[in-house]
Amino acid sequence: MRCIVLTSLLLMLAAPPSWAQVGFDRPGADYTSFSIRTGDPAACALRCEREARCRAWAFSYPTGESAAVCWLKAQVPQRIEESGSVSGVRGAGVIEPKGGPMEFAIDRGGGDYKSVELDDPTGLACKAACEADNRCRAWTYLRPGYGASAARCYLKDKVKPPRHKPCCISGVVR
Repeated sequence: MRCIVLTSLLLMLAAPPSWAQVGFDRPGADYTSFSIRTGDPAACALRCEREARCRAWAFSYPTGESAAVCWLKAQVPQRIEESGSVSGVRGAGVIEPKGGPMEFAIDRGGGDYKSVELDDPTGLACKAACEADNRCRAWTYLRPGYGASAARCYLKDKVKPPRHKPCCISGVVR
């Protein structure tokens, strides 16, 4: 019995975790879809946890034309790269990438000296705009559909505290 428990523990530790992933979709196997007013992918993951039929889920961020949408899936389809999506399997919460120059689901409100409209779902153009401006210390990319139909990039001359918000991608440059 002790050997079975130890083997099970070792297998669990060796297997990679199946976290939800920002930037990936899982097309197909949908049994229902609905809009998410808050625009938070965690609400989609939570709904999957509460439904016995759900095996996986996919979430698309709002755009200027449509609201955020959650798709619940009866199977676990293969994931594909899609910058405007988040997807996962039942039992996996939303884990945004941590570390590095981009802070997912983080808003750094305040300190704005300039904002520009962008057409870039990744937020990389906003980061590049800040890096190219000597005055810029931090930036926040506001996804389209969160307060405005178009995406906006806010350049900041002050580094403000991070706040969790699904609308945004932020970063500190200098």
